[in-house]
Amino acid sequence: MFNRIFGRPKQEPTPLSTLDKLNETLEMLEKKEGVLQKRIAAEIEKAKEFTRAKNKRAAIQCLKRKRLYEVQVEQLGNFQLRIHDQMIMLEGAKATTETVDALRTSAAAMKAMQKATNIDDVDKTMDEINEQTENMKQIQEALSTPIGAAADFDEDELEAELEELEGAELEEQLMQPATIAPTTKLPPIPGKQPTQPASQKATPSSAEEDELAALQAEMAL
Repeated sequence: MFNRIFGRPKQEPTPLSTLDKLNETLEMLEKKEGVLQKRIAAEIEKAKEFTRAKNKRAAIQCLKRKRLYEVQVEQLGNFQLRIHDQMIMLEGAKATTETVDALRTSAAAMKAMQKATNIDDVDKTMDEINEQTENMKQIQEALSTPIGAAADFDEDELEAELEELEGAELEEQLMQPATIAPTTKLPPIPGKQPTQPASQKATPSSAEEDELAALQAEMAL
């Protein structure tokens, strides 16, 4: 009832509906321009026919109508240019609005996350983590501490004993005689007799030994 009396409230046009309306208007103007172009071509053909028929006045009338159609075509071209301009501006404004909405949504999400993550909660969580880490270090140190007989070992005494062992091993190595590597004899050269060493003397024969023994016996007499 109120709608009948006061009328329905006007709904604000959305960017998408406005773009659709502009596209429809642009298509209508293009169709009108096509019709006018056909009329212009028809008037030119009529003017040619009247010229061939020597009807100058009728031919001039055709040219006048052609000029009127051309003016309308020029106006339609300006209208189309205006619509294209509005469409470009509207698309840019739509992109800007969508970008701002996305940024606003991101800011709201960031604010909600910051509200859910309080700085006091963060400090409390870090304190708990540090406490657990320190407890784990103490547990590991307790597990690595020697117990029983191993706990009575003196590290300094063990180090001194190890140094004595290393010194004794080094001294034993120094006392060992140096080993001389055996010399390898070269094989004789074919066709050449091996030479005797100069220091080697010839052994006396058995006759010379008998003669020397007899001489010594005579001297003993």
